Amino acid sequence: MGRTSDAKERILSAAQMLIELRGYSALGVAEICKAAGVPKGSFYYFFSSKEDLALAVIDEHWAAQRSNWDRILRSDDPPLQRLRQLFEATQADQRAGQQSCGTVSGCLFGNLTLEMSNQTEALRVRLQQIFDAQVDMVDKVIAEARERDEVIVADTHEAARSVVAQLEGQVLFAKLYNNTQRLDALWTNCLAILGATASVGGQEAPVTPAR
Repeated sequence: MGRTSDAKERILSAAQMLIELRGYSALGVAEICKAAGVPKGSFYYFFSSKEDLALAVIDEHWAAQRSNWDRILRSDDPPLQRLRQLFEATQADQRAGQQSCGTVSGCLFGNLTLEMSNQTEALRVRLQQIFDAQVDMVDKVIAEARERDEVIVADTHEAARSVVAQLEGQVLFAKLYNNTQRLDALWTNCLAILGATASVGGQEAPVTPAR
């Protein structure tokens, strides 16, 4: 068995890398262990099944992402500027991944949702919880912006759902086309979704056509 001090983390790291590159279904325990540099016995010492490992990978990735989202979305900057910084951080992460492995890896949660949400209930529930948490985090920021009369939305929660959906969709297109420039429209689209009423960070709010 690999050193117990780092064997679990090596398995988690290898599993996340392989899931991002090839997806979940195609992976076997032996391949994960080989990539992690640990014997197969180490896997079952820490995880009861491949599904158990996938849940652990999701939880670890979400813990890191949530910390980053918290840092950005709960800063002292104006609310819309915080949303823009979230998009910029997402784009930077995707570019870094492309430079590292040659392809845009996309969103781990989005990729697993497309691949596994209709096949594994435990994964579907966990992914749903994560996306709900993301929407709640964005909702709080949009509510602040509405209090400042910077956006025009009737339902901040539904607006937050649209913002998160747009983010996921653009990341999916970046992965599909292997082109992070697909993410350039994130901010302009966000302003349109929220009915932004003023320029933010040099970006003028879209003009809403008269009806």
